[in-house]
Amino acid sequence: MPFTRRAVCCVATAAFAASIATAQPAAVKRNWFDDPFFQVSHGLANCPVPEGPMLNESERREQMHSRLERGTSCWLAGRCTDSNAYRYDKGLAAPVRAALLQVPGLRRTSVWIIVQRRWVYLQGCVPDAKMARRLERAARGVPDVETVVPDLMIGTRGKAPYAVAPTGTEATTETRNPPNQ
Repeated sequence: MPFTRRAVCCVATAAFAASIATAQPAAVKRNWFDDPFFQVSHGLANCPVPEGPMLNESERREQMHSRLERGTSCWLAGRCTDSNAYRYDKGLAAPVRAALLQVPGLRRTSVWIIVQRRWVYLQGCVPDAKMARRLERAARGVPDVETVVPDLMIGTRGKAPYAVAPTGTEATTETRNPPNQ
């Protein structure tokens, strides 16, 4: 009997420890690489807020190597004058914002921007496909922007084509990473 009690006690302790481990809150996410992430409009209510470039520690470690590789490949291919494409991002944030603010009808949208390695991600909600094309065209027109990824929803219903921030997350991200103005 003593062996059985010990075995039951060990199994119960292991199960309890496992339940505590799974009950821990998710790892804190943050903008580890300081990628520009900001909102340019908030005219469509109930638009899913993008998670943006927020990563937990594990995700950060996973992305480190690929970011180094992607950052220098631009330079090695002769498409960048800087040896790291990510160094353009902070300087691109303000011109991208300015270009998008000039798009007629922007006030009827809710759009966030992420800039990573000269790529501009448009995320959020627009009233129609025509507005999505206008925003994409405006962002593409900014010098040094290599690619524009239009992750935009038409309206606010359905599944967002981008990772959504957890409920209760601050809708605007200006305090996290405002672009230079």
